Amino acid sequence: MIITETERLIIRNWRETDRDLAHEINSDEAVMEFFPFRRKRAEADAFFDRVHAMIAETGLGLYVLELRATGEAIGYCGLMRTDHLEPFIPAGTIEIGWRLVARHWGKGLVSEAARALLAHGFETLALDQIVSFAVHNNVRSTAVMERIGMHRVAGGDFDHPSVPDTHPHLKPHVLYRLTAAEWRSAR
Repeated sequence: MIITETERLIIRNWRETDRDLAHEINSDEAVMEFFPFRRKRAEADAFFDRVHAMIAETGLGLYVLELRATGEAIGYCGLMRTDHLEPFIPAGTIEIGWRLVARHWGKGLVSEAARALLAHGFETLALDQIVSFAVHNNVRSTAVMERIGMHRVAGGDFDHPSVPDTHPHLKPHVLYRLTAAEWRSAR
């Protein structure tokens, strides 16, 4: 199922053939620099199964980014619930997040996908706001957040409760937000 399309991308649900993509991204040291874990093949397959099931159940989740020109699956970007982050982020809030294979970094593809999914979230899903968050010094992700019109939430920084104490440098997170009204006025 196709969620939306952009000039260079098809944003779609996962296919069985995307298991290799899930493993490549989740085991890559550069891509996972700001995460406390790398997934082995069985763990990446379990991730694939969870994401695929989440989309089937709720319509929300991480969607595959496929290059229109070649059909290559190169990453994922999506809209997900953040209920697991209460009290830092209110239940029911929707987050936008992404990961891209390193060989396609620096081409604006994540920003392109994220803009399309913001439009999907505000126009199709009628969301009031969308948030994003990242480790405080993950400048690649925060730069994307700023490029797509999000702003850092004053007083919104938090220590991510799912990051183990063995990785204290990955606990501090910054929170970004974009409201539907801000999105509409920027268009």
